[in-house]
Amino acid sequence: MKLFIGDKTFTADLEKNETARAFAALLPMELAMTELNGNEKYHYLLSPIPCAPERVGHVRAGDIMLFEDACVVVFYRSFDTPYSYTRIGKIADPGRLADLLGNGDAFVRFEQD
Repeated sequence: MKLFIGDKTFTADLEKNETARAFAALLPMELAMTELNGNEKYHYLLSPIPCAPERVGHVRAGDIMLFEDACVVVFYRSFDTPYSYTRIGKIADPGRLADLLGNGDAFVRFEQD
């Protein structure tokens, strides 16, 4: 999968699970993502997709996850968490992600690779 943020393109590897397949079936799409906690951007989908949440313990910059059954989250900083998520994918090289996503809300376009 590819993510387009501003003029930058990121490649992400999708998980091999039902959630990732359901998310990929929605692509292409552009999401207006809201800032939260100085470490993530999120967007609630119009309809839920299959999920299997688990306590992940630690989130890494570049993780793409689903919170509950309809909230897509792109993490741009690493941190420990008590929350449960379903993994969708992982951005291969999240190096500039915090620079692009770290200030305010953002538009992120997701496309099939």
